[in-house]
Amino acid sequence: MSVGKRHVGCKWIFTVKYGPNGKIEKYKARLVAQGFTQTYGIDYEETFSLVAKLNSIRVLLSLGADLDWELHQMDVKNVFLNGKLEKEVYMKFPPSFEYIEASGKVCNLKKSLCGIKQSPNIWFTTFSATMT
Repeated sequence: MSVGKRHVGCKWIFTVKYGPNGKIEKYKARLVAQGFTQTYGIDYEETFSLVAKLNSIRVLLSLGADLDWELHQMDVKNVFLNGKLEKEVYMKFPPSFEYIEASGKVCNLKKSLCGIKQSPNIWFTTFSATMT
């Protein structure tokens, strides 16, 4: 139930991706929540996300080269869309849904979204649990 609850806005981000030859390869669009309106202690609790320091990466690569280890790199697509939200987060409908916006309804987010303050922490928690 969202009566009396706070909600965040959202907006569309449009990007043009170019190929190596300079020609347009594809058009991308993503919906981003305006998490800057969230308040600590009310809308979210934790924002921590582990980030590797450059020196740590250098040591790891140095060890890998010295000990002839096989190293792999990983990239997760749509990383913030994979985390399950623990706390209720409500978001206004995207600007393209004018008829719904006018009715005063909001979305109850079940999964994390780019722009929400707790997204990096949720992703790290999900990733850690999966890896262990």
